[in-house]
Amino acid sequence: MTIPHIRNRVLLGVAAGGLTAVLAACGGGGNGSSSGDSSNDNSAGTGPGTQVTAEMTDFHINLSTQKFQPGEYTFTVKNMGGHTHGLEIEGPGGENRSKNIEPGQSTTLTVNLKSGSYEVYCPVDGHKDLGMKTEITVGGAPAPSTDDNTSPGNGY
Repeated sequence: MTIPHIRNRVLLGVAAGGLTAVLAACGGGGNGSSSGDSSNDNSAGTGPGTQVTAEMTDFHINLSTQKFQPGEYTFTVKNMGGHTHGLEIEGPGGENRSKNIEPGQSTTLTVNLKSGSYEVYCPVDGHKDLGMKTEITVGGAPAPSTDDNTSPGNGY
């Protein structure tokens, strides 16, 4: 075997190793509490806290529940419309925003809701003014937790 052949094989091995590292980084799993996890299917996400589905259509938001207690919630945001949408929740617990998703896609947003009033809306330009908004009130005893994780879960 000549030196150029050995060098080519070494370069191929390095390139394959680099590609493997890139693919592993892109496909890595999350910690379950990050906002903006995306998928191209309509299956419901599972995350920490109480599960809520937010169906986004042109131009309306339908939440699977209207009763909220303080605690951690994972919103599964489903874009069932024909335009790009997202979900933002703004109130005493701060501002939490999902990534924008294309029609047919879904994502999750995990937030810690405190007592008070929240505005829930689509942050895509002009959609809020077209009716993609609602309000929720959080009050009473803390929501039941579905895990024993003691991390703060700030929705980030």
